[in-house]
Amino acid sequence: MSSSIVPKETIEVIAQGIGVNNLSPDVFPSLAADAEYRVREIMQEAIKCMRHSKRTVLTSDDVDTALNLRNVEPIYCLASGDALQFKRAARHKDLFYVDEKDLEFKDVIEAPLSKAPPDITVLAHWLAIEGVQPAIPENAPVEALVMPSDNKKSEIKEDGVSVDIKLPVKHVLSRELQLYFEKITELTVSKSDCVLFKEALVSLANDSGLHPLVPYFTYFVVDEVTRNLNNFPLLFSLMRLVGSLIQNPHLHIEPYLHQLMPPVMTCLVAKRLGSKFSDNHWELRNFAAKLVASICKRFGHVYHTLQPRVTRTLLHSFLDPTKALPQHYGAIQGLAALGPSVVRLLVLPNFEPYLQLLEPELQVEKQTNATKRHEAWRVYGALLLVCAYTISSRCYRVFYVHQLMLAGRVAEKFQLPFQTFHEHERKLIRLLLYECIKINGKPAWKI
Repeated sequence: MSSSIVPKETIEVIAQGIGVNNLSPDVFPSLAADAEYRVREIMQEAIKCMRHSKRTVLTSDDVDTALNLRNVEPIYCLASGDALQFKRAARHKDLFYVDEKDLEFKDVIEAPLSKAPPDITVLAHWLAIEGVQPAIPENAPVEALVMPSDNKKSEIKEDGVSVDIKLPVKHVLSRELQLYFEKITELTVSKSDCVLFKEALVSLANDSGLHPLVPYFTYFVVDEVTRNLNNFPLLFSLMRLVGSLIQNPHLHIEPYLHQLMPPVMTCLVAKRLGSKFSDNHWELRNFAAKLVASICKRFGHVYHTLQPRVTRTLLHSFLDPTKALPQHYGAIQGLAALGPSVVRLLVLPNFEPYLQLLEPELQVEKQTNATKRHEAWRVYGALLLVCAYTISSRCYRVFYVHQLMLAGRVAEKFQLPFQTFHEHERKLIRLLLYECIKINGKPAWKI
């Protein structure tokens, strides 16, 4: 017992520290020997963990692992890489204690509880995207990991081998790409009606070396659409630019879709686009609808929730009576661009209720504002066109709107396949033809 590395005096001091003062002196040597045995057992397991990790320095993590292997509760504290500072106890030359700051008991009681240290988990994050390390907390730059006094390009490992530290890769553009980006943005903002801009769009749709510029074009489009909703020519130019980027088969544009979709949807269902009445925002909404459909068709297999989310947004804009009529128009065109099946499932069941909502806006007696009446007729025409196209596809051929206006000819073509429709579809056909007759001014017929 006398050769124990844990002296009996240490056991005595610990017992007094926890308020146990009535122990027999014969107990201290036995407890010291048992404590030494437990310490040696834990340290042997910790050394095994260190060697399995192919290290030569024992760490506190090795000790925690050894405690877990022995089914012993781990040490609940925050790990520290700094060495503990010990002070010699007064009147005890062989007794030391950790030099810690004295705390007021009142401050400790009133202080909020600190968070428990999290358990060891595995989290996934992007180490690099297209060769570029994203600036996120998980990817701390190497400069922050090196001590300020030892900020060198190389370090010495424990075995004496020099290791070079490579800094994170920066997104560096060549001078040619920088000039190309500046020229494209300049043409988009100020010279969108010139021939050079059309040639630039062709280049964006076919050039295979433009991938480094994709994040810059994405930020440019998002920023300009956000700040220039009243600038109709610029909005149209930006949508044409996005259309060219989407068409380019050489660009890996999937990581940037979540940034490109909001400005495109804004140009489709925004309440107001442009600042003048002469601005043909209807054409811009039609173009944006085709662009949304193109994105869903090309990338729908990669992002399975893309088209359902877009459809849900458009349906909400279509069925919300508080939305402006141009927003309804954009929603109808967007749903129509997604295909006849979407129209058949979402637009046709709401055709008659929506007409009842729209009818007061079409009449001069009830809507005296000529602008709103013009918007209502725009929505009315788009709705008839979409529904007529979808119904005609069920008849195995496509009827254009001008054919639908010719009442007698259309009636003959509807007679043959009419029996193949369900009752609610026949009712919808009657309603469609009735609406077209109201526009054309010709008498109705019986089916």
